[in-house]
Formats: sequence, C-alpha cells, structure tokens
Amino acid sequence: METKKWNIDTTHSLIGFKIKHMMFTNVRGSFTDYQASLNLVDDNFEASSISFEAQAASVNTNNTDRDNHLKSADFFDVEKYPTVTFTSTKIEKKGETHYSVEGTLNMHGVSKTIKLNAEYSGVIIDPWGNAKVALALTGKVNRKDWDLNWNTALEAGGLLVSEEVNFDIETQFVLA
Repeated sequence: METKKWNIDTTHSLIGFKIKHMMFTNVRGSFTDYQASLNLVDDNFEASSISFEAQAASVNTNNTDRDNHLKSADFFDVEKYPTVTFTSTKIEKKGETHYSVEGTLNMHGVSKTIKLNAEYSGVIIDPWGNAKVALALTGKVNRKDWDLNWNTALEAGGLLVSEEVNFDIETQFVLA
C-alpha cells in the first residue's frame, strides 16, 4: 500500500460556515489561516485520512465588530483556545463520488465526534499537468455542544444567533 500526502491549496480553498442571524438570514464566515492534509492510500479515499487545523483568531465574517466578538470569551476565546482542529477517523462510501467522513472536531477545548458529507473528485490532472484532488464537505453541528453558548433573546421572540452551524467547505489539495 502506498500513501501519498496531499496538502491543501489555500488559494483554491475555502473553510466556510454559515449561521442564522435573527432567525431569518444567514451570516457567512470563514477561517483565513489554516492548514489541512489528506493522506491518500492507494488512491482509495475510504482508506485515507484528513486532518485540519485553523487559527481561531482568523475567523472572518466581513464585519470587524462581529469578528472581534467571535474571538472573545463569549465564543471562540482565542486567547485560551487558539486552534480549531478536525481529524477523520472513518470514511465511508455512499455513492459514486459521495462519502461520509466521521472524525473528531476539537473547538473551544471540547472534542466531539461529527459526521460530514463529502464529495470527492478523485485524483485529477489540471491543465498544467499537476495532480490535484478536490473535496467538498458539508455538515452541521450545534455550537452549544462545544460550550459556545452566548446568545440574546429577541424582543419579538427567538434568539439573535442560531445554535446550528452549517459547514460549507471547498478544498483543493496538491501533492506534498
């Protein structure tokens, strides 16, 4: 068995999320300082593993005040918990290009198992002859499971920030 290490190409990737604000609209964000790798075993995605690490202080929602609040002790508490990590533990084929990726998400000092839906391209060659792998991941978690509990009630009912966070991750990997 041959294992090839692939590193994320950050110029062609986005580690994104979205969350409901005021119960009716989505606010999108991403991490801008991150690294990830894919250890691909014999070009068999199911036998492979993925790892990811983001600097929590790199959270970006295109609003400085909101980003500073997310970095505070009310949310990520980046001084105490500087990184968000994910390490896969199991990859299972669900269709021709669709997979389930199970792993451990460590955030805010809490580690929990999550499942993500994945669309895997396989190894492709770009127009310049470079081998690439594309991987899209989606999923959702309840932020309170990681002790990210801050919220405020709305006068008309409901909460300012949803508990459900949706991941929207588009990645491209290159051989290390």
